[in-house]
Amino acid sequence: MKNPKAFISYAWESDEIKLWVKHLATELRTDGIDAKLDQWEIVPGDQMPHFMEKSVRENDYVLIVCTPKYKSKSENRVGGVGYEGDIMTAEVLQSSNHRKFIPILKEGTKDNAIPSWLQGKYYVNLTNEKHYVNNYSDLTTTLLNTRETAPALSPTTRREVVKNTYIPKDKKINSKDEPIRIKGILISEITQPKNDGTKGSALYKIPFELNRTPSYEWADLFVNAWNRPSKFTSMHRSGIASTYGNKVILDGTTIEEVEKYHKDTLKLAVHTANQQLKRINLQKEQEAERERLERERHTKNIEDIGGRISFD
Repeated sequence: MKNPKAFISYAWESDEIKLWVKHLATELRTDGIDAKLDQWEIVPGDQMPHFMEKSVRENDYVLIVCTPKYKSKSENRVGGVGYEGDIMTAEVLQSSNHRKFIPILKEGTKDNAIPSWLQGKYYVNLTNEKHYVNNYSDLTTTLLNTRETAPALSPTTRREVVKNTYIPKDKKINSKDEPIRIKGILISEITQPKNDGTKGSALYKIPFELNRTPSYEWADLFVNAWNRPSKFTSMHRSGIASTYGNKVILDGTTIEEVEKYHKDTLKLAVHTANQQLKRINLQKEQEAERERLERERHTKNIEDIGGRISFD
């Protein structure tokens, strides 16, 4: 599979932004995305306009790091950001490839940081550490074209046969009621460690496939159960678990740690989330039943008294 190429457009507004963008580009390259960054590509003597035009037109994607300063420069056509904005809007008009340009919210809000020509687009929120952890995979799965897609549509004839097949009531199974379980490790999607000598650089991301896509409620329960398990080892790390589609992900571990330490904690967190969700759903059903009985009681009371009232 060909590595997708992505050019990162941003405003040189501070050393902090430049460092953050370089970190993002480095992480993308670690995950198999050929991130292009001016800090790595440009040397003294290069023609800046030529570099910008080539970067926008020849890369598969353009990632636009949005901040209030970037929005101001883009809309007022100031400096390199303004020039890139002209190139990008022209590219959209010429090719109609809107998905090529992906806004990444770094600072501010969508209203004060995303340029008007990008308003309304699905953006990736990386404004803080929590959003970064939760949403970074949203960006990589898009760039790598590995986003979850709808299952294949069955032929009409098969659907009709299923609808007309009798299944005893006590034998019916709703897949949504099936407990979540981990099917296995997605070996091909395990990322590479950076191994650059920095703290934690030997760790990497490991995804696990679930038997089905869980609800958002289950996902929150699972993450909480992982962060605060009833039993855990000295190697347990809170804050590294997340969910995406039909996967749970440990971002910041090794396959050896999974085998020795994390496997049992993962199973416990899944079991805990299943049990907690089951209790929550039971409480919801009981509450709904109470409300139904109360409505019936209220309706019957009205009908009984209303039937006795006469204005003759």
